Amino acid sequence: MSETQTPATRSSEAQAQRAVMPAVDVFEDSIGITLLADMPGVPRDRLNVKVEAETLSIEGEVATQTPDGLEAVYAEVRVPRYRRTFTLSRELDTSKVEANLKDGVLKLRIPKQAHAQPRRIEVQVG
Repeated sequence: MSETQTPATRSSEAQAQRAVMPAVDVFEDSIGITLLADMPGVPRDRLNVKVEAETLSIEGEVATQTPDGLEAVYAEVRVPRYRRTFTLSRELDTSKVEANLKDGVLKLRIPKQAHAQPRRIEVQVG
């Protein structure tokens, strides 16, 4: 941070970086996990999903549109950004993550690595 910034500038930068944690449901089955994150108002082009090592990061910015010439007198969406981070198990195959955004819900499907999935063992007779 530079010494020339005023307290008001620092405050507005901090507010721009603030984010709320989206509500998330995680379901596990024998072949992987499904993560559902509520991200209402976030368009696909303002959504960022990334995996680095064992960390999954989800970040999205709400696309608020104020009509020209009008200013909000009352607004309930004070922090128009969602952010959440998860530590993933090494059993998950992060190279095969599938993401889908529909009706404000981000759905991520992360399969388990082949060695972590259950497999049937054939029993020989004799």
